[in-house]
Amino acid sequence: MATYGIDLGTTYSCVAYVDDTGRPAIAKNAVGQETTPSVVYFETPDNVVVGQDAKGSAKLFPDQVVSLIKRQMGQSFELDFHGTAHTPESISALVLKELARAAGEHTHEEVRDVVITVPAYFGVAEREATRNAGEIAGLNVLNLIPEPVAAALHYEALSSEESSTILVYDLGGGTFDTTVIRLEGDDVRVVCTDGDHRLGGADWDERIADHLLEGFLAENPGSSAAESEDFLQELALAAEDLKKGLSSAQSRRYNMRFDGGTAKVELTRETFETLTEDLLGRTFEITRRTLDAAAEQGVAAFDDVLLVGGSVRMPAVAEGLRERFGFAPKLHDPDLAVAKGAARFALIEAVKVRLPGEGADGSVPVTGAEADRAVEQAADQLGLDTAKVRKLAGQRVTTVVPRAFGVMTIDFAPDGAEVYAVSHVLRANTALPAAPDAERFVTAFDDQTGIKVEIWEQAGAAESADPADNAKIGEGVIEDLPRLRKGSPIDIGFAMDELGLLTVRAVELQTQRELRIEVRIQGLSEAQVAEAKTAVKRYTLSE
Repeated sequence: MATYGIDLGTTYSCVAYVDDTGRPAIAKNAVGQETTPSVVYFETPDNVVVGQDAKGSAKLFPDQVVSLIKRQMGQSFELDFHGTAHTPESISALVLKELARAAGEHTHEEVRDVVITVPAYFGVAEREATRNAGEIAGLNVLNLIPEPVAAALHYEALSSEESSTILVYDLGGGTFDTTVIRLEGDDVRVVCTDGDHRLGGADWDERIADHLLEGFLAENPGSSAAESEDFLQELALAAEDLKKGLSSAQSRRYNMRFDGGTAKVELTRETFETLTEDLLGRTFEITRRTLDAAAEQGVAAFDDVLLVGGSVRMPAVAEGLRERFGFAPKLHDPDLAVAKGAARFALIEAVKVRLPGEGADGSVPVTGAEADRAVEQAADQLGLDTAKVRKLAGQRVTTVVPRAFGVMTIDFAPDGAEVYAVSHVLRANTALPAAPDAERFVTAFDDQTGIKVEIWEQAGAAESADPADNAKIGEGVIEDLPRLRKGSPIDIGFAMDELGLLTVRAVELQTQRELRIEVRIQGLSEAQVAEAKTAVKRYTLSE
C-alpha cells in the first residue's frame, strides 16, 4: 500500500505518492487537475462540495462557502451551516477527505497513511489542529512536515550534489516562509526558519479586488456595489485571474457591470506592483531576518535559492531577490514540489514505523537478524526492494523549533507597580529534539504556598518579552508548598520532540515538588475530535 504526501494549502491543495519507479507522482483529482482549490461549499445539510465547483459557487452562495480556512487553524471558533457547527479542523477535514477520496480513485487503493504539510512557522496550536483535521478525515497521520523541508526533500532527490546549502522562499496562497536548509548525503537539516502565516497570494488578490472596486465606484458614484456580496465575490475571483495573467503580460483589462452601471479597468503590471509593494517588502524583511539568523549559525552563502509556492511566479519576486540580496533564484516546481517532497517523507516515515526503534541520531538500524527480518517485512508491505528500504531508513530529517517558548514572569517598577514579561527558555531555531538546560526563576512574594507556571509562545515577528507579542498556550500550579520566602528558587525546563510535543518541567527546589505539563493538543479535545469525525462521515462529498 502506498503512502501519501498531502500539501494542505491555504488556497490550493494537492496529493502525491511515490510510484513504482520510485519517483513522486501527483494523484490528480476527480476533474483531472493536479491541484484542488481549498474551498468548501456546504450545499445542503447532507452534501458538501470541495474544489473548483465550490470556488465557483462562492459568487452565488457566499454565506455557504468557506475559503482560506488554513489561516484560522489553531483558533477556537465555529461557523454554522444548516444548523451544524463547524471548526477550522472539521472544515479542513472535509478538504482532506475529498483529496484522499480522489487520490484513491487515481491510484485504485484506499488512502490511509499520510504526511501533511504545514507552514514552517506554524506554532503548537496550528500544528495540532492540522493533525486533528487529518484524524477527523479518517486518515492515519504519520507525521507533519514543514513545507520548505518537503520542497528541499524533492530538490535533494533531484540533485546530484553530495552536500549543499539552500534557501527556500515559499510564498503560497495564504502563508509565507523562508527557511535555510543544509543537505548532507542522506541528511536534511533545517538551520533556521521564519515567516508569516497570514501573508500570501490572497493578499495580493485582495489589493487587486480593492483597485477594481475603486475603479468601478469612480465611474459610478453613489453605487451600492461595495455592499453587494455577489459583486465583491466576482471581483475576488477576477483578481486571482488578473494576478496570474500579469505574470506573463504587461497589462490586463477587466469589464465590470453592476445594477446598470459599467466600468472598464486596465491594470498594468507596474500599477499592480505599486499596489502590492509593501506586501512584497514584508517578505524581504522576513528574508533578511532569516539570513541574519543563518549567519549567527555560520551560514552565509547558499548554493541555491529555491522559489516555492504558486505566488512566486510574480516577476517582482525574483527581481526583488536579485536586486536586494544578489540572489539568482530558481523556480522549483512551485505548485507541486511540496506535495512531492511530502510523499517522499511519508515513505521514509512508513519505513521507520515498520522497523525497530530509532537510533540516537534519528536513523533506524538496518543490520542484524531482527533488522533484516523487519526490512524484508517492510519491503513486502510497501512494495519496495530491501535496498530501497535500507536507504530510506538511513534518511534523517532534522527540523527546528519554529517559535520561542517561555514563562510569564512578574517584576516590580520603582513605584511598586507590577511589570509582566515573558522570559523565553526554548529559543526559536533550536534543532529538534530540543532540551536546553533549565533556567532558574524565583518566587515574587513572601509566604507563597503555590507557584503558577504560565507557558507562552512567541506570536510576533520576533522574540519579545512583551506579553502582547506572545500567546498563552498552557499553565499549571505547584500547590501545597510551605510558606516560601520571596526569592525562593524554582528551576523550569522546556523540551520539545520531533513531533512538536512540548514538555515543561518546573521544580521548587526547597521541597523538590515538581510540576510537569505536556502542551500539544490545544483547541479540540479527544471527544470533540471523535464527534467531528462522526459528523464529517455523514456528508456526501463531491467535486
